Amino acid sequence: RVRAGRLAWGAMAAVVPAAEGVPGRGPPGEVIHLNVGGKRFSTSRQTLTWIPDSFFSSLLSGRISTLKDETGAIFIDRDPTVFAPILNFLRTKELDPRGVHGSSLLHEAQFYGLTPLVRRLQLREELDRSSCGNVLFNGYLPPPVFPVKRRNRHSLVGPQQAGGRPAPVRRSNTMPPNLGNAGLLGRMLDERAPPSPSGLPEEPGMVRLVCGHHNWIAVAYTQFLVCYRLKEASGWQLVFSSPRLDWPIERLALTARVLGGALGEHDKMVAAATVSEILLWALQAEGGGSEIGVFHLGVPVEALFFVGNQLIATSHTGRIGVWNAVTKHWQVQEVQPITSYDAAGSFLLLGCSNGSIYYVDVQKFPLRMKDNDLLVSELYRDPAEDGVTALSVYLTPKTSDSGNWIEIAYGTSSGGVRVIVQHPETVGSGPQLFQTFTVHRSPVTKIMLSEKHLISVCADNNHVRTWSVTRFRGMISTQPGSTPLASFKILALESADGHGGCSAGNDIGPYGERDDQQVFVQKVVPSASQLFVRLSSTGQRVCSVRSVDGSPTTAFTVLECEGSRRLGSRPRRYLLTGQANGSLAMWDLTTAMDGLGQAPAGGLTEAELMEQLEQCEITPLAPSRSTPPSPSPRTSFTSLYSSASSIPGLPGRRGSPSPPQGEARRRGGGSFVERCQELVRSGPEPRRPPTPAPRPSASLGAPLAPPKVKLNETSF
Repeated sequence: RVRAGRLAWGAMAAVVPAAEGVPGRGPPGEVIHLNVGGKRFSTSRQTLTWIPDSFFSSLLSGRISTLKDETGAIFIDRDPTVFAPILNFLRTKELDPRGVHGSSLLHEAQFYGLTPLVRRLQLREELDRSSCGNVLFNGYLPPPVFPVKRRNRHSLVGPQQAGGRPAPVRRSNTMPPNLGNAGLLGRMLDERAPPSPSGLPEEPGMVRLVCGHHNWIAVAYTQFLVCYRLKEASGWQLVFSSPRLDWPIERLALTARVLGGALGEHDKMVAAATVSEILLWALQAEGGGSEIGVFHLGVPVEALFFVGNQLIATSHTGRIGVWNAVTKHWQVQEVQPITSYDAAGSFLLLGCSNGSIYYVDVQKFPLRMKDNDLLVSELYRDPAEDGVTALSVYLTPKTSDSGNWIEIAYGTSSGGVRVIVQHPETVGSGPQLFQTFTVHRSPVTKIMLSEKHLISVCADNNHVRTWSVTRFRGMISTQPGSTPLASFKILALESADGHGGCSAGNDIGPYGERDDQQVFVQKVVPSASQLFVRLSSTGQRVCSVRSVDGSPTTAFTVLECEGSRRLGSRPRRYLLTGQANGSLAMWDLTTAMDGLGQAPAGGLTEAELMEQLEQCEITPLAPSRSTPPSPSPRTSFTSLYSSASSIPGLPGRRGSPSPPQGEARRRGGGSFVERCQELVRSGPEPRRPPTPAPRPSASLGAPLAPPKVKLNETSF
């Protein structure tokens, strides 16, 4: 950059004649008067010109034209605050920033072509940013080897890695040392990936999605995925790499139960989906895997996840698909248009546009005798019949012989937040409305009910409202009830389809177990290499992390990792970040949470926010243009800024048919509440953060809306 500055001044000197009134040469002790941005400075010619080929030497030699004010001082249209430490450096050859931000000082030094100062400032930045990360940096996984292309789209998996050529990646200026030619680094692939359905250019070497379960991680690239397993002595080991696929991966799901499970080889599975096609693999603990099958939903898959060992795929059109690991059966079912979902143990709960909440016991995989359909039962209907746009279920610990309370918090298309509860002694009456909050004026996009807090996020620029939950013997209580705790925003400027055409890997959260502190993960701009971790209850910053290789962060998630068998070991929480160059970094959030209070009290400071916004260009949105909500179940919330009245399909519809409940009780082995009690007694699977499903579009069968590339001011 310094060399470019010199060339620029040389070119200007060649074409611009000497300025009138500015002599080409003068005595070194001549006093030069400058007017920098309206502030006057006086110095000597020798002070300004001791660095050759700089802006000042060209200016005073007459090689570039000048503009003078009314007093005859040379006018320079730059920031006088930043110029003061630069002039002091020219005088003393010592750097005194005087409170000026380092990046601003470096930018001005490059403009003036002051090579010694630029080198000093760049060295200072490099010393501040180590390729080994900070104390929270826990590990680095280099990009994997690109696999061979599949010969048959629907055939079983062949060799895992048979000498395929690696995918192209964006090179980084600094990479962790001693990696050699591992993985994708330094190599290029002649054969390009097929164009994405959105028409955007794809980056085969970019991490698109990351997910984790127990001590396993799945990482999705454009056309293949890999899985890692954490071993106590040797750390993270690559155990599976899929063959190269013919389409870009858009959804990813992983389940990794404990060793020696009842389902044998199907205790660990990974699934990938694009459009309506789903591929499912069984994973081996010691390495390798085999393809279970290819399934079709018939409509675009917008949510893919596991409930226990049952693979679930949903679409906003109202269609769900369930694959059962025991029966090896794939079942597709039509329900009402789906706008949210959550899982409680083996129960799948669906929030729909007609204001109803339905549930399916996927563990027992009940089918109706008359038509062999999934047994879907209506659990509750919103009093105002507003669409249920966010859903969160909390099963309270068992406190008596009568069983457990089931607590459900949900958000609506009109911005309402409601809490309903089901007492075990009132099984027949169904859940009862417990609390209502009307603090949002935009549709609620996320909600989380935990042991201590109720958290809701609306479409108004990720506006978060939180409440403290009062409990008595584990059950939610009205004395004194839920009290307001905090109000803040999680700014996340993201195009509708995210970095590289996939937004599912940039979900802000909240992440964490419901009986512990949960966190939001904030990425301000799409090309950012820095993430901010904040408490979901108060918005307080926990820490900030920056990629160790300088490449943009393209996907992230939080993993609750099991503790080792060593004495005194405890479970740990990690932040996983996938980079544009294909690498994966891990950060220790447990250590960050233990040191809570050392980071700044709030979210981003004004200086940090401006630094982030400098990395992107924000374009205004025409007032008359209406933007439909994104169909992605984990989309960036910046694409959800439509008002409730502008979201088609969300208003409740009276008279919508609901599946019969009587047959559910006959064939399901008891009511929803009773089976929840059985589930809690047997110990449920660890729960992941609830992810709101997409809102339905105006035409349920219509294809996905084309993604937006530019950022909009309404994204704030």
